[in-house]
Amino acid sequence: MIPLLRKSALGALTALLMTTSVHAFETQAKSAYVVDLKTGTVLLNKNADIPLPPASMSKLMTLYIAFEAVRDGRLSLDEKLPVSEHAMSFGGSTMFLDTTDRVRVEDLIRGIIVLSGNDACVVIAEALSPDGTEAGFARYMTQRAQALGMTNSTFANSSGWPAIGHRMSMRDLALLGTRLIEDFPQYYALFSEREFKFDGRAPQNTRNRNPLLGLGIGADGLKTGHTEEAGFGLVGSAKQGERRVVFVISGLETAKARAKEAETIVNWAFRQFVMRDVAKQGEVVANADVWMGDAPSVGLTPAADIAALLPALDSKTVEAEVVYNGPIEAPIAEGQELGQLILTPDGLEPLSFPLVADRAVAAGGFLTRVGTAATMLLRRLEQGPEDAS
Repeated sequence: MIPLLRKSALGALTALLMTTSVHAFETQAKSAYVVDLKTGTVLLNKNADIPLPPASMSKLMTLYIAFEAVRDGRLSLDEKLPVSEHAMSFGGSTMFLDTTDRVRVEDLIRGIIVLSGNDACVVIAEALSPDGTEAGFARYMTQRAQALGMTNSTFANSSGWPAIGHRMSMRDLALLGTRLIEDFPQYYALFSEREFKFDGRAPQNTRNRNPLLGLGIGADGLKTGHTEEAGFGLVGSAKQGERRVVFVISGLETAKARAKEAETIVNWAFRQFVMRDVAKQGEVVANADVWMGDAPSVGLTPAADIAALLPALDSKTVEAEVVYNGPIEAPIAEGQELGQLILTPDGLEPLSFPLVADRAVAAGGFLTRVGTAATMLLRRLEQGPEDAS
């Protein structure tokens, strides 16, 4: 258990937790975001809320909508979809589809994940679009993304093909990757598939471009991206033990730089942070003043045991603060949420945990109210009349 040193303040309490700190990771990416899914701790944030060209990483949104359609029965994995001239017209990474094809939905999904097929994205898009067009699907993508909490994402197409206004932030991409992992675990194994030979059509495009797969570091997804404007990027995830991290990097200059940076980030995220017990449920971490109660104060205790992911190196102090609006008016129920314990580890975003009353405090009786009123009157008399202004 980390020792907790308490110091009183007006309506709040500032404390020091004896723990460790680490210098922020200096990434070569122009923008980056790393989050630990077990705790929700943001380990790295570099320009993570700026909407940028996402390239093929935005194909994850097309996949999410496709998985929703399969889950809801609007598509089936064995259903065969036609290929339009618009879908066939795309260059770049493709499955080499043509208008004579009718392709199984599962093959299209694998073609998007493993082969990054632009044509496969359009086939899915036209099948699910409200008006049967890719443009209509892009508008739906934007609406669905906003509903999922992606506030810095707008889509102009289904594939990430360079287009004005096609933008996503790194935080939004991390959120999308997290939702794919948590909402569709039955399909997530597809993201670690390293090769897909579709109909023998594209022997030069059969391997997954994710550079981390097969390295033995727990990496199992999600999607690479590259255009001249966006640079080289990756939405990645890796699991080691009970921890999983999701990360996004963008703006690297080469595929080699992307591979090196991604592996470095995964190793850093797992090696430089540890879970630490901070406080136990029932342990009083601060006392809050009570107004008009039969007791002058109430203890604040965690609503549940608190464990936090904290830096593992260079023993230093990490600031923590207990915040509540006080004095708190009685009556107060045992277990009533009254405040927050906010930890601010070096280089990380603040972590917040609810604090509750450790016991009930009833409203004070007649004498308590008279005494409180008298105290207030005396304080006002001592302060004197307010200066005229």
